[in-house]
Amino acid sequence: MLKLFGALLILFAGTMLGFQQAARFAARPRQLRQTAHALQRLETEIGYGHTPLPEALTRTSAFVPAPLNRMLALASEGLASDEGLSFRESWERAVREIWGATAMRSNEQAVLIRLGSTLGISDREDQLKHLKLALIQLKAEEDSAREDQARYETMWKSLGVLIAVLLVILMV
Repeated sequence: MLKLFGALLILFAGTMLGFQQAARFAARPRQLRQTAHALQRLETEIGYGHTPLPEALTRTSAFVPAPLNRMLALASEGLASDEGLSFRESWERAVREIWGATAMRSNEQAVLIRLGSTLGISDREDQLKHLKLALIQLKAEEDSAREDQARYETMWKSLGVLIAVLLVILMV
């Protein structure tokens, strides 16, 4: 009875580990899409609304799901704080702080950090150009993430179950 319970526990744990890893592959394209949506909203706020950058970040954060909303809010708070941070410093701090909570990779982080280094120091038209460039780069990363998801999601689900079954067989 105890062996059966242990075998079921191992099967459950292995299956959940596989499904958890597969969920990360599914979350990456979704978060990239959400990031692109946030940058498009920011582009609209800057381009058509003529909204100052801190206010544009705050408004945009209200329409973006977590953890990206937290990144935008942190960047806006950094600009409003008494620390006297530049936009680049505030943006980079916000990106690095929330990055562990995302499923995105270092390529996407580099795109966002590069965007932050150009956003706060240029005029409106130049900011819009840099936002469009970041959107194009994120779209390429999203396409790559979709390919990875199609390739590895099912594999990880199956691998979790199969490794758990192997462990149970070795235990018996």
